[in-house]
Amino acid sequence: RQNHIGDWGTPFGMLIEHLLEVGEDSAEADLLKTDPNAFYQAARGKFDAAEAAQEAGAGTPGPEGGDFASRARQRVSTLQSGDAESLRIWTNLVELSKQYFHRIYDMLGVTLTDEHLAGESSYNDLLEAVCTDLEAAGIARISDGALCVFPEGFLGRDEQPLPLIIRKSDGGYGYATTDLAAIRHRTTTLGADRIAYVVGTAQELHFQMVFSVAREAGWLPEDVQAQHVKIGSVLGEDGKILRTRSGSSLRLMALLEEAVATARTVIEELRPDLPEAEREQIAHDIGIGGVKYADLSTAHDSDYTFDLDRMLALTGNTAPYLQYAVARIRSISRKAAAQGITAAAAPQVENDAERALALALLEFGPTLAAVGAEFEPHRLCAYLFSLAQAFTSFYEASPILKESDEGIRAGRLALAQLTEQVLVDGLDALGVNAPQQM
Repeated sequence: RQNHIGDWGTPFGMLIEHLLEVGEDSAEADLLKTDPNAFYQAARGKFDAAEAAQEAGAGTPGPEGGDFASRARQRVSTLQSGDAESLRIWTNLVELSKQYFHRIYDMLGVTLTDEHLAGESSYNDLLEAVCTDLEAAGIARISDGALCVFPEGFLGRDEQPLPLIIRKSDGGYGYATTDLAAIRHRTTTLGADRIAYVVGTAQELHFQMVFSVAREAGWLPEDVQAQHVKIGSVLGEDGKILRTRSGSSLRLMALLEEAVATARTVIEELRPDLPEAEREQIAHDIGIGGVKYADLSTAHDSDYTFDLDRMLALTGNTAPYLQYAVARIRSISRKAAAQGITAAAAPQVENDAERALALALLEFGPTLAAVGAEFEPHRLCAYLFSLAQAFTSFYEASPILKESDEGIRAGRLALAQLTEQVLVDGLDALGVNAPQQM
């Protein structure tokens, strides 16, 4: 596992400069513990204002002047060079970030730990070797003071070769350098044969160029697959991208808590008979599962609108719909056990609805394999939704507990329980838990 946390690009340059300006003991600095996103947005606002002032020719040096953007960029080079004060502040910022991330991981059921951290900063000692080796191989050359590679087939708007900057003119390194060091590390040290880059669609050109350069340098052998799994945007009700780094403040934790609280309200109304602890667990499973499933059920390179009501709906292609299907089958099994009814050793197919369900179950293995091969979890979501619908049709056409023929009844119960197993396994593959009852 390679958890890419530990950035020290321009965003950290902004954060460090802003922190030094407001003071590490100031009330504004306390936002780093309570609302780090608000602190970042303040730094970002200052940076953007400085950029605009510089472009307008109105920038003036000083804490609040157009000089802030230049100092933020220079801070990145200072940090990368090993400046002790910059490293101290950066380390503290990363630690605060990790504390927040771990709360998110706990909420989402993510099992990453600190030992999996391998972010941009972890490759710092390898960056100069990347530059030296590319230059020695004749792949990189100096252009306008910067060390660049001009991979074949990439042209700019002016139809001139497009550069991938390996070392900036000020001596600093960018994402291209880090990504090349990372891909070299992953193939030569980790022995990776397949690497998935789950990053926004806007970075497509960047990764195409990085992969091209890595292939030319021999760091990405032909038998190693590197793929940019393009991620679309999450949109608000206004159709605009939900943003955290600029615009209105949006915190993932608050969003997840809202999803759980909304689910809890529904559970309180529908199942007041359940114990408090069980209602709480069900609300968590539905709320978190609903958000996860909504994200994964959309093709990864497509945009979608964040709609909490739709995510938590009991109808349609949603996690609650599938969770309810599982709970329904488990309820049937409990009633069957209470009546002394046992399932057959294997499902029994007697009519068209049973045949359709059995055929749908047989598609689980191939579907799961295709999802893994193509990095397309939305296909698994579509399959599970179709399977749940097939079960509904089966259950309407083939009653289980009311069937008088013991053999047929046992065969139908086996078919239902196999459906439950596939639904549970499929949801688990998506990181979604299925409650015992709803």
